Amino acid sequence: MGNPKAFLTIPRQEAGYRPVHDRINDFGEVEQTLNTSERKQQASRCMDCGVPFCHWACPLGNRPPEFQDALYKGKWEEAYEILSQTNDFPEFTGRICPALCEKSCVLKLAIDAPVTIREDEAAIIEAAFREGYIKPRTYPRNGKKVAVVGSGPAGMAAANQLNRMGYEVTVFEKDEYVGGLLRFGIPNFKLNKAIIDRRVDIMAAEGITFKTSTPVDVEHLPEGFDAYCICTGTPQARDLDIPGRDLKGIHFALEMLAQQNRVLGGQAFSKEERINAKGKHVLVIGGGDTGSDCIGTSNRQGAACVTQIEIMPKPPVGHNPTTPWPQWPVVLKTSSSHEEGCTRRWSLTSNRFIGTKDGRVCGVEVEEVEWIPSPDGGRPIMRPTGKKETLKADLVLLAMGFLKPQQPTFASNVFVAGDAATGASLVVRCIAGGRKAAQDINAYLTKTLTPCVE
Repeated sequence: MGNPKAFLTIPRQEAGYRPVHDRINDFGEVEQTLNTSERKQQASRCMDCGVPFCHWACPLGNRPPEFQDALYKGKWEEAYEILSQTNDFPEFTGRICPALCEKSCVLKLAIDAPVTIREDEAAIIEAAFREGYIKPRTYPRNGKKVAVVGSGPAGMAAANQLNRMGYEVTVFEKDEYVGGLLRFGIPNFKLNKAIIDRRVDIMAAEGITFKTSTPVDVEHLPEGFDAYCICTGTPQARDLDIPGRDLKGIHFALEMLAQQNRVLGGQAFSKEERINAKGKHVLVIGGGDTGSDCIGTSNRQGAACVTQIEIMPKPPVGHNPTTPWPQWPVVLKTSSSHEEGCTRRWSLTSNRFIGTKDGRVCGVEVEEVEWIPSPDGGRPIMRPTGKKETLKADLVLLAMGFLKPQQPTFASNVFVAGDAATGASLVVRCIAGGRKAAQDINAYLTKTLTPCVE
């Protein structure tokens, strides 16, 4: 490393968010950036730790010590080349990844001040676009065709890798734009959609064909391809089957998030179709990132108030002794959306939805629960306490995760990647899954095309 002792004198500095009173009025990205000098200082904190656990923690196998050393020395193009060897889309992960690498950084484990790996990654890729390091390239063709079904992060990664290997790649997308979860599941205030378009333009210029508004039945795949990669994600959200579920004003989280992104993209919806939180008491059921995105969206739409409830108990702040490294630290997470205005409550289960005479939701009966350790050491047992109350709500958003899709039995030349294979996961894991599927497809086609030698 260029400065192996910088971590002793330079504290961790995050770029932070735009002021609440500013960002709450638009859907622009909330995260700010550091200037070049400050960014290089933060990169210098990456120390010569001997065993860089960040490598191990990253699903993509990114190499933070190497690209941050180059960044610290001002070698931005070299930093980009190192980063792009393992990550097809640093502009996505640099914005929305929960940074598993930082949770395993030696400085995190030692002094709870990890290197700003995610922000440094974002800075490198933006510099690469700005300085013109990223240009469309042409790759020799091998005469074989591969179809990718689904254009989310897994599909895009698989297509990108296969194209570079020389395959003629066609990506089929059921929606009107490329991006999948990136396009329709993540709010613009976390990922501006121009960032996706910028990358798609490059991929198209490199020879990848994108066919949007083209749904594909995975049990009747289009003919004319040597292999297929199924990257259809997890389309089925987990529902809440309790009395009153059919009342108006109860929606899956992605119904609202996808519609808002479409509105920002220029599409129009009728008053009856529009899911709008303006002036409403919003209840978000589910405590994860999707629920947080609903909070930020509701506040920007002008909600009267927003409440988020979670069935699990409130996690501790900062450190959780029950989830030591290398486990994922289950600690209280306060997102930018939470900072913008939200009441958060834990250990509550929903018993029934309450409606008005005209069939609209107006409240939810909830009950406090407690979690009892399981005798066999497994998942804790939930026990209702009998303490019930009614929360006012005229818009309810269900953000309780997604069901793992059940795939049919495919032919040997069909591969599955991303959430379609694993169930709901992280964008970074989907990219890794897409890259792995591309390698598997290449190995399969290479093997089938190579004659056996006795």
